[in-house]
Amino acid sequence: MDSTPVLVVGGGLVGLSAAMFLAWRGVPTVLVERHAGSSPHPRAIGYTPRTMELFRAVGLGGRIPQSPPGFKLRRARVESLAGAWFEESAWTPENPHAPSIEYSPCTGTALAQDRLEPILRERAVELGADIRLSTELVRFEQDAEGVTAWLRERGGREYSLRAAYVIAADGHRSPLREALGIGREGRGHMRTVRSVLFRAPLDAYLQAGVTQFQVEQPGFSAFLTTYGDGRWVLIFSDDEERDEATLRSLVSRAVGRSDLEVELITTGRWELSALIADRFASGRVFLAGDAAHTLPPSRGGYGANTGIEDVHNLAWKLFSVLSGASSPALLDTYDAERRPIAWLRHEQIFARADYKAEAAGTAGDARIFDDDAMELGQLYRSTAVLGASDTLPPAARPEQWAGQPGTRAPHAWVSDGDGRRSTLDLLQRGWVLFTGDARWRAAVEQAGLGLQCLRIGAEVQPSDADAFREALGLGKEGASLVRPDGYVAWRSLDLPVDPAGVLTKALRQVSSAP
Repeated sequence: MDSTPVLVVGGGLVGLSAAMFLAWRGVPTVLVERHAGSSPHPRAIGYTPRTMELFRAVGLGGRIPQSPPGFKLRRARVESLAGAWFEESAWTPENPHAPSIEYSPCTGTALAQDRLEPILRERAVELGADIRLSTELVRFEQDAEGVTAWLRERGGREYSLRAAYVIAADGHRSPLREALGIGREGRGHMRTVRSVLFRAPLDAYLQAGVTQFQVEQPGFSAFLTTYGDGRWVLIFSDDEERDEATLRSLVSRAVGRSDLEVELITTGRWELSALIADRFASGRVFLAGDAAHTLPPSRGGYGANTGIEDVHNLAWKLFSVLSGASSPALLDTYDAERRPIAWLRHEQIFARADYKAEAAGTAGDARIFDDDAMELGQLYRSTAVLGASDTLPPAARPEQWAGQPGTRAPHAWVSDGDGRRSTLDLLQRGWVLFTGDARWRAAVEQAGLGLQCLRIGAEVQPSDADAFREALGLGKEGASLVRPDGYVAWRSLDLPVDPAGVLTKALRQVSSAP
């Protein structure tokens, strides 16, 4: 029987990202996808600065065009594109007191899912992932040593594959989740809607910077948005099937013109729901993306982006366990860290104006966190983090943190001998200790796990060393231990009497070293 360390089931954005992140770390990975390629409907389009940081780390920084700095996704209520425009609505209430700070070397990107998926697929293959399209999982069995999967190719050939671990990225209906008997909770099913994807020369209506339009006319309500490449989607508010003539008529009505050449490309049927799995793992199978958390489309990008960060979190942990550096206990921290994030995003969706009327009591009086807090300032609590106090908020803007364990290590431009780069470019390969005191170097050499020591002012030279130390919450003698996913695992505010002993103990705890 053929075998692989990791089998990924599902070849959408999340599954492809999982295969890519694992292959980048040198983990042999097989991905199976029952379709022959990407969906004809482009679906997701917006990807956050944090997602772009993760893609940048694996070599995709130059392959994915990024949005201009300061780009905001804007939505307006309109009679039609060519008709009257009314008010704009904000996703996150504006904060006039928020400082203007560069939080990341990346902006976001607005790229249709069917344009991004081939880029991820190509990179995963370049890195060594085995991508098998037109191949579906028929059934599986897991035991204490691994998972046996029975696979079927489109031509009918069936074969079995043995995997140490499986990532279920098989969508919101997830046969894997259902087979495992994992339930879900949350707002639940909201409604089912239809859509039509079309191509039309409408770029002139994008000059104002608005890209999403809530069309409101007597007897007609729909949502219209662009994919930025000549394609638009019109989403109706009901589950009614319409013929081509009716679709053309309604597209003309939403545009407000009947003199344009319109090409109808495809139609879609969408279930809007909000459900979080009761657990993100069962034995050696891990849920990710929509299989773990189904959330309605939002300007926060809480669907695809949340799933991509799920598998980034999981990839380094699987690598560490498979390489023998960590015990399987490290994998328990995946659920501990990622499921609260899914619930936070569930809450945030229904606290905001776009879906507040449909919250059905699920958001209560939840505080709204702004976009920078949600994407770059979320907090992890687990055994892979030491010292994340229960009094800390679940998210905050990066400058409101001060290097607390459980938070993303801060971005700063530094000179490290090879030119100017972000501190984030120095992370994500392995464990890193930031410190300004050379006396930690001997402790690092004893700690193991390939821990790298980066001294502030020596190997790492920020333009403002004091500001970088402050962002890490360190004095001149302290040290900050950063995990392979760029999150702070532990820190010492000063130099202990036995730095080697203290650091070695902390590293063993957060890495679940055997």
